[in-house]
Amino acid sequence: MNFELPEDLKMLRDMARKFAAEEIAPNAREWDREGVIPQATIDKLAGLGFMGVLVPEELGGAGATYLGMTVVMEEIARQCGGTALMLAAHNGLCVGHILLAGNDAQKKKYLPDLATGKKIGAWALTEPGSGSDAAALTTTAVRDGDEWIINGAKNFITNGVRAGTFVVMARTDPDAPKTKGISAFIIERGTPGLEIGPKEDKMGMRASDTVPLVFENCRVPAENMVGELNAGFKDTLMVLERGRITIAALSVGLARGGLEESLRYAGEREQFGKPLNRHQAIQFMLADMAMEIDAARLLVRKAAVLKDEGKDALLEASTAKLFASEMATRACLDAIQIHGGYGYLKDVPVERLLRDAKLCEIGEGSSQIQRLVIARTLLDLPGA
Repeated sequence: MNFELPEDLKMLRDMARKFAAEEIAPNAREWDREGVIPQATIDKLAGLGFMGVLVPEELGGAGATYLGMTVVMEEIARQCGGTALMLAAHNGLCVGHILLAGNDAQKKKYLPDLATGKKIGAWALTEPGSGSDAAALTTTAVRDGDEWIINGAKNFITNGVRAGTFVVMARTDPDAPKTKGISAFIIERGTPGLEIGPKEDKMGMRASDTVPLVFENCRVPAENMVGELNAGFKDTLMVLERGRITIAALSVGLARGGLEESLRYAGEREQFGKPLNRHQAIQFMLADMAMEIDAARLLVRKAAVLKDEGKDALLEASTAKLFASEMATRACLDAIQIHGGYGYLKDVPVERLLRDAKLCEIGEGSSQIQRLVIARTLLDLPGA
């Protein structure tokens, strides 16, 4: 399998890298402190096609591949994990679900606004009582004529503060096995009965907003069901598989940020009469970081290429997500160690990169869940 990027993706990479360096890097510290990405930046991301990377061109998107998505994610995350997470939830989850399971009418209605950034997308699966055990969700949808009435609560919903379009999972058959009675619905902002809770005060990924949602007799047109009745969890698992590739690419970007900041600092800082990068202890740390980043990137691209070819990538996506996310935390920890006391200061980027990296081991399937998926796939066990 050839992992050399084709020329069009090299151009996409260079465009994303330039934008991230010029528009995001100078502001990432402030966005982290204030907990917000300016609308002007989102508009610029949309203008470059990054809000609709996977959406076909005829629906207003860039029409890129999953491999192209990983390239964009790495470059944006290199400068700001929160901005990359906003893009990941928008593209990989909300837009991704509609692309996967939506009918033609739904795609034509919702994707153009999402692809052009007129609306931001959010995806609502996790609940206060169901995280890793996602199928244990208790939010309900009951049919009432031409509508569904939704009641329940969701938690940790990325982009919820400004999202205009939500894809929400709810239980539509309480008597079915828990993975068989779930359906997905598109709910638009402003729908009566949808309450958006206060923004969470998070450890990292602070530029990306996260909120709880409450549904109280929220009436949704029957035509807003995405996919088949009671088949929503099957689609959810496929969305998560693709999303794990995206988060893995985001992890690579954060780790690369840690390495590049460390290379710069180690060349400038002197100890014991010579630059840090002339001390073997530091050289070995930099070497390990570079090796693991390259390995993670190759895993990410392998999974993305398989998905672009229409092949199953369950094992590869979980492997890439597990390795890349844990690698990112290690790399950013080492970056702080290399920076010494300066690495512990909030004005130094590696402090923020570490806080951002930790979420990648938790969101879209924790490291423990990825190990379960990998083991079950290898052993051909149920639940893989």
